[in-house]
Amino acid sequence: MQKQHVELNGKTILVTGSPGFIGANLVLRLRRELKAGTVISFDNFNDYYDPALKEYRLAQIEAQNSPVRHVCIRGDLSDRKAVFSVFQTWRPAVVVNLAAQAGVRYSITNPDAYVQSNLIGFYHILEACRQYPVEHLVYASSSSVYGGNRKVPFSVEDPVDHPVSLYAATKKSNELMAHSYAKLYEIPCTGLRFFTVYGPAGRPDMFYYSATEKLRRGETIRIFNYGNCQRDFTYIDDIVEGLVRVMAGAPPLQTGADGLPIAPYAVYNIGGGTPENLLDFVNTLQQELVSAGVLPPDYDFEAHRQLAPMQPGDVPVTYADSSALEADYGFRPAVGIREGLRAFARWYQAYQMRRESPGF
Repeated sequence: MQKQHVELNGKTILVTGSPGFIGANLVLRLRRELKAGTVISFDNFNDYYDPALKEYRLAQIEAQNSPVRHVCIRGDLSDRKAVFSVFQTWRPAVVVNLAAQAGVRYSITNPDAYVQSNLIGFYHILEACRQYPVEHLVYASSSSVYGGNRKVPFSVEDPVDHPVSLYAATKKSNELMAHSYAKLYEIPCTGLRFFTVYGPAGRPDMFYYSATEKLRRGETIRIFNYGNCQRDFTYIDDIVEGLVRVMAGAPPLQTGADGLPIAPYAVYNIGGGTPENLLDFVNTLQQELVSAGVLPPDYDFEAHRQLAPMQPGDVPVTYADSSALEADYGFRPAVGIREGLRAFARWYQAYQMRRESPGF
């Protein structure tokens, strides 16, 4: 698909969900590479996981020496007044909506959080983009939308009408909502289906991070579906590279044969394209944790892991066909799990030393 170039330099860019994991890394990248402009972080700093990690990421952003101004606004997407205030005051040219209530299993026990953030919150973003027109709205979808699809790799052309969790249902709803607003109001919208994002300073609820915490405390980790799972793990730098490229290339405004506007809308997978067996992933993580000094060389891993059945809402395989992303933006994720987990393990060791030092 031919893209409309969006100049990022010198613009005001709103990143919701920063200083969350992906959002913070995106803001760091933008402030490192752009020569001028303003980047706004918008997040509610909720306690889904330890807010200290978001404060840590925010401190990294604010410590940067950058010509790009950074403004952090604490607010909730479900608060219409707060969202519209940001748009009215700052008039962002590009919006990257990464704020969402994440987590498949959490959605089973806390559905209200997903309706408020992922549905009502995203509706507020779309309405604000309609009232204060933007050059491009990029938003986070998820590989979870593929549900129990058995055909792999997952392609954006595949049907995604059978979600197996409320989280997945909200993400599919986001795609439908964005398409309708793109069609009705000619708002250029691009959705990105992320595949199992990991890396330094990631989300503590993700398996690689929570497993590290448990092993370090001498607890037992559970490996679901008896290890017979495959995941398309995607390193954070690959996700950010894809985001920046997509931000700068919006779906064009076009008119169809019927004289009516064609929705300026697209959706892409961002995934490594190399599914990894969960047991292999765990073994690599263990090796890198020992190498980084997080765990001792004689750690008894077999005594600290348990094979368990599949959990509700989980799927056995996620595997991305990212050929459309490569065709339209010239990029395909390339960082392997050895390199990615090594970076995470080294970061974790340094972060833990910092947390345990006097005066932290």
